[in-house]
Amino acid sequence: MEKKKPIKRNPNLQPLSRDHHHTLLLCWKIRKGFSKGVSPERIKAYSDWFFHKHILSHFTIEEKYLFPVLGKEVSMIKRALADHHRLKMLFLEEKDLEKTLSLIERELDHHVRFEERELFNRIQAAATEEQLALIKQHHTEAQFEENTRDEFWN
Repeated sequence: MEKKKPIKRNPNLQPLSRDHHHTLLLCWKIRKGFSKGVSPERIKAYSDWFFHKHILSHFTIEEKYLFPVLGKEVSMIKRALADHHRLKMLFLEEKDLEKTLSLIERELDHHVRFEERELFNRIQAAATEEQLALIKQHHTEAQFEENTRDEFWN
């Protein structure tokens, strides 16, 4: 079996990739919560916090500074923007929480993996040093802040 090589990410994009890592952990926490029988309301409270604290600003940076590198007519960018729109709608949904959280977990996981494995590689290859520096300038990395009020996944 061939071992996958780690993706060599441009240092200017690494903070966004670290955001993706924390987002994949959110997906894991949702799965873990369901496997432990945690109420959907508890999982939704954490997911809402994560969405407002981390995901919205991440989407904004990608849409304003990262996606323009390729242009909004490129199919990969259209897909990423459609994903962002769909995910925002799912996070704002208040009905049928179990189904909605399951959709968030699945779609968010697929979206992050698409960006990391495909889209970011394409953007990294096409971006100028100036564009990469602009992305880094607008995404100053801060230490990830966890919400420890209800660690339902433990």
